[in-house]
Amino acid sequence: MKSEYEEFGVDTSDSVNRPRHYTNHPSGIECIQITEHMSFNIGNAIKYLWRCDLKHDALEDLKKARYYVDREIKRRTGEAEG
Repeated sequence: MKSEYEEFGVDTSDSVNRPRHYTNHPSGIECIQITEHMSFNIGNAIKYLWRCDLKHDALEDLKKARYYVDREIKRRTGEAEG
């Protein structure tokens, strides 16, 4: 199944605008199609979870996701950044 980008002849190997670790999900959905509808912290957490098994250091991406989840929890509970 071709993605919407491939159907219109867009270069899907573009490492700046369409990195493979965001576009190779088995669902065929690109990460940004989901995260652009979320808050910054939640979107970033999802982004790092999305790509964690598609890059060389899954543990690092999981820690980054946790960082953004923790920031969102603090924001929602009114805790001061420290």
